[in-house]
Amino acid sequence: TKLAKKSDEVLLATDPDREGEAIAWHLKEILNLKDPKRIIFHEITESAVKEAVEHPNTIDDNLRRAQEARRVLDRLVGYDLSGLIWKKVRYGLSAGRVQSPALRIIMEREREIREFVPEDFWVITADVKTKKEKFQLTCSEEPDSETEAKRICNVGKSEDWIIKDVKETKAKRSARPPFITSTLQQVASTRLGYAPSRTMGIAQKLYEAGHITYMRTDSTNLSNQAISQIEKVVKEKYGKEYSSKNIFKTKSKSAQEAHEAIRPSNFLKENAGNNEDQKKLYTLIWERTVASQMADAEILRTKITANSTSNTIPDFYTNGSRVLFYGWLKADPRARGEDVELPKVEKGESIDLENIQSEGKQTQPPFRYTEAGLVKELEKRGIGRPSTYASIMRTLQDRGYVTKEGRTLFPTDTGDVVSSFIEKNFEKYISDSFTAEMEDELDEIAKGKREYEKTLKDFYTPFNKDVKSKEKIDKITTLGDAPEEFDCPKCKSKMVIKLGRGGKFMSCDRFPECIGARTIEGKIIEPDKPIGKHSETGEDIYLLTGRFGPYVQMGEKTKENPKPRRASVPKEKDIDEVTVADAEKYLSLPRVLGKHPETGEDITASIGRFGPFIVHDGDFRSLKKDDVYTIKLDRALEILAEEKKTRGRKKPIKKK
Repeated sequence: TKLAKKSDEVLLATDPDREGEAIAWHLKEILNLKDPKRIIFHEITESAVKEAVEHPNTIDDNLRRAQEARRVLDRLVGYDLSGLIWKKVRYGLSAGRVQSPALRIIMEREREIREFVPEDFWVITADVKTKKEKFQLTCSEEPDSETEAKRICNVGKSEDWIIKDVKETKAKRSARPPFITSTLQQVASTRLGYAPSRTMGIAQKLYEAGHITYMRTDSTNLSNQAISQIEKVVKEKYGKEYSSKNIFKTKSKSAQEAHEAIRPSNFLKENAGNNEDQKKLYTLIWERTVASQMADAEILRTKITANSTSNTIPDFYTNGSRVLFYGWLKADPRARGEDVELPKVEKGESIDLENIQSEGKQTQPPFRYTEAGLVKELEKRGIGRPSTYASIMRTLQDRGYVTKEGRTLFPTDTGDVVSSFIEKNFEKYISDSFTAEMEDELDEIAKGKREYEKTLKDFYTPFNKDVKSKEKIDKITTLGDAPEEFDCPKCKSKMVIKLGRGGKFMSCDRFPECIGARTIEGKIIEPDKPIGKHSETGEDIYLLTGRFGPYVQMGEKTKENPKPRRASVPKEKDIDEVTVADAEKYLSLPRVLGKHPETGEDITASIGRFGPFIVHDGDFRSLKKDDVYTIKLDRALEILAEEKKTRGRKKPIKKK
């Protein structure tokens, strides 16, 4: 603030997107700036910064209000929906304006997989040879019965074979556009195995180091300067015939996050980055961007078709391909794939059948989404924007709605229940059309074509009414009856399915009178066994694990004793080494050391989230050297008498 007051001019150079515009506006308000200059650059290079300084602008209030509208909408939906879910499903769960549609997409795919009924089919292959070479053919049809598969094989074995057709076609493969945020995340996931959040973190470092342009963008444009530089690199490195100026149309209707694609700041640098992750991602960006301004690759595709002489069975075929001119594949060789060379044969030529065989297979359900696949799906449906994709993935996993095994996303039982609840009660608000329309309205605010307040009011008035109308619905206590073959292992009563913190399980329908339980697969859940008995009370002591880590508990939790005494196990203690003596020590806290002589109030010793402490009348003191389990009253009084090392004012002792 002092520096701003002393300065003749203040330049605000925050990120070139909605969030950056909002930060610039807040800086203007906090620093009380009357006429700040807003400068924008998409790469941290000397020339780009100089250009921005020489051509300053003002803060784009429309862009700022669009960001604020997004933030307010997200909070309104999150607060209202999450609050209802806490009441009707389980405390601590959440929903979100974009998070919930993403979860719905994952669950829709999961239901497809559950409902999928596999169908049998047979793949038939024939091993054949010419006078010089051997190769394999595949039947063009996949019969759905073993009888038909055997018929084809029997006919094939009993007859001579000929080449029915040889077809060669030249095809072109065009270069792909340079990266935008979503495609960078997808390709980095496929080729490098990076999660979207990891990709964005690495890209941020490359951007800050001046190696690449801004990484949150949905535009495939390249500046004229960048195109000229690429042209020079391509001609020098690969040859004049490889160069081609290509213009790509941006698919996104909004394309509001930045004006250029993600590209290297200096194409003469083929390698950049401080570590392996950065070097790999930079190489990916360099190859993709340079390749985008190169000539088409030319491919020769060959298809050989053969059959038995009677022609009473389906045709058999094989495909091959060979690169005639590499074009852009020179810069991006990993996109090429492998050549499949086929033998030189002619139409009508006889070939010998060595073997023909069929293999029974079953159709497979659709694949579950990977993070890259989900980003692609969200982009296709118009849900979310470049700056939100990585956070959507992270939020779904942090909330426990989705787990990642390898690269595949699996919905959890909790995610299933939450999504089903929202789909049933708020289907409109998590539909593709509604979510995409909302994104378009936010884009219109950014362009100054729509009013900020009207957008919020038009959304929130009916939404809030719908949320309030659902306050009357019953809380979800069970998810339905358990299969009849499973009864309560304790009292033989019926069982119901419930949602626990670890997922779905079966519970006795007489709970809490009976605590019989089974896993969702039907295995009996044994109650926790005590590690021993308390030496004074004789009560059982249990070693358990909760959401905040391991703890010890004295006695069972029952209707008569709903809150048994508990104590956390210190972080430094190995839970496998916790003894009954240790547990008794932990359960001895909080310890009342005695009363303060001046106030008559208790002095207590205990352990909190920041470690051991003593407290007297609201005055907390950390125990740095003293043992919380053995400290005496005299020592506690000495510590309380010391001047408190805090920014706050020491609380005076109240005399009684």
